[in-house]
Amino acid sequence: MEKQDPTISFIKQENILDEETLQAAIEQQQKTGQSLINIIKKENLLDEDQLIQIVAAANKIEFINLSPEMVEPMVAHLLSSETANKYNVIPIKKKDNCLLVAMSSPLNLFIRDQVEMKTGYSVIPLAATPNAIRLAINYHFNVKNVTKQAIVSMRLKQESKKAKGAGEGFLENMLVEAEKAKLASAPITKLVSSIIDGAIDSQASDIHIEPQEPDMRIRYRIDGILHDTISIPSSAQLEVISRIKLKAEMDISERRAPQDGHMTVERNEKEYDLRVSSLPALGGEKIVIRILDKNVDRWSLDSIVASPEDNKKFRQLATNPYGMILLTGPTGSGKTTTLYSMLQMLNTSERNIVTIEDPIEYRLGGITQLQIKPVAGITFASALRSIVRQDPDIILVGEIRDPETAEIAISAALTGHLVLSTLHTNDAAGAISRLINLGIPPFLVASALLGSVAQRLMRVSCNKCKETHMASEEELEYLSADESHHGQEIELSRGTGCNTCYQTGYHGRKSIYEIISVSREIKKLITEQNGDEAIKEQATKEGMKSLYKNAVENVLNGLTTAEELIRVVDVRTN
Repeated sequence: MEKQDPTISFIKQENILDEETLQAAIEQQQKTGQSLINIIKKENLLDEDQLIQIVAAANKIEFINLSPEMVEPMVAHLLSSETANKYNVIPIKKKDNCLLVAMSSPLNLFIRDQVEMKTGYSVIPLAATPNAIRLAINYHFNVKNVTKQAIVSMRLKQESKKAKGAGEGFLENMLVEAEKAKLASAPITKLVSSIIDGAIDSQASDIHIEPQEPDMRIRYRIDGILHDTISIPSSAQLEVISRIKLKAEMDISERRAPQDGHMTVERNEKEYDLRVSSLPALGGEKIVIRILDKNVDRWSLDSIVASPEDNKKFRQLATNPYGMILLTGPTGSGKTTTLYSMLQMLNTSERNIVTIEDPIEYRLGGITQLQIKPVAGITFASALRSIVRQDPDIILVGEIRDPETAEIAISAALTGHLVLSTLHTNDAAGAISRLINLGIPPFLVASALLGSVAQRLMRVSCNKCKETHMASEEELEYLSADESHHGQEIELSRGTGCNTCYQTGYHGRKSIYEIISVSREIKKLITEQNGDEAIKEQATKEGMKSLYKNAVENVLNGLTTAEELIRVVDVRTN
């Protein structure tokens, strides 16, 4: 009797594929000579988890339903988090001189060799699903667990010092002189690295390190919201802050004046630029670290402005040869990102593009970027005055803050330049009245302005834990400000919280816009000094969607929640 292929035996035993699909794959195998697994993978007949199980069975490798509790913590850390994440592997336990390693690619000999070289143990591969391995890595290498280990090591080291008669006063007095030698110690270095790595892995935009009693608080800003992450004993506060300042090339002996610095770190083969700011506060210095991904050098308008309708309006505004486009919104609403995506779309060899920024967030290839320095006399106004003599086609002014800057920017827009800038107003129509309040005559505003855009960022419900529910009376009230959904039964979605979204129910953000294109009718309203309401009313007639209506659409489509609508948009004005 002919022995059956172990792959086929396993598929039949586990009833993974129906008989008809399996037979079709076997026939294709016999015709082409390809392996059955390759055919199944190519035809997308099974998901990634099922394929791992089949590969394991076919090659007599043990498959395990991996959970974080199955992994011995000390064994897991025989590999660095970088290696574990890079190859999606995690050591589970030791057995004599061998290491049992969960792998999503158990047949990959190169990965086995890398693990053996880094650990010094022979590898026994175990197959596990990619997602299960990622969850185990996140659990054992997350910032809280790594930090706990570092803190324990620090306490043991401090106790050892006390036993030798090294008092805290001595540590304080000798800190500056012995800083470099002392900060090279493994526990403090590992602690700071774990804080930064944890923030990068969480896709945080900022790290807040705050002096508190009895512990120092670490918070990450994720999707625009600050989250408590870990607490560090106040006894380690001085060392942690000094280590960060040293890495950021700041003066560690100066603790009474604010300082700025920066450092570059690598994580998962990506490079990140960290902007560090220190501020003297009650109880010590507060440190805020802004995380910038240096690999983000291409900005796509299609990915930033996902709505086809809004995308079309942006492109129509940006194709004008001259005039002014204004983006409005609070700090952190994504205005700079949207402007960068427009610049990237316009960035061709035929155009001279110059930007004036404070600060320069990202380096854009092929574009001249200028950082303002008030101490050196370089302000938005003075820089703009110089730039117009540099034969620019397109000018980006980071922010219009004063009458002088507004006047020069309007003048540039009227003399053949495309000017992009931002203002801090609540809505798109407010930008027009703000320019007039800065002293720009209404007829010049009407002549120069191409369009005004208000922007907000809404958190998106996590797809991993999103569940549907019927809208409550309160939610219906917020969704029915225009009475279009009054009295209806509406099904909404919300995230319940999981490891992917750090128990928040949200993962990622999307932008919403309110776009006023300055038509002939709106020019007339501006010139006649009609108020914001008249301009909004006319823009609505011409097809403008308010921030509120855009936000409601995203809630009704299940992309976000009514709670996020209330947080981002002022529903009282609708």
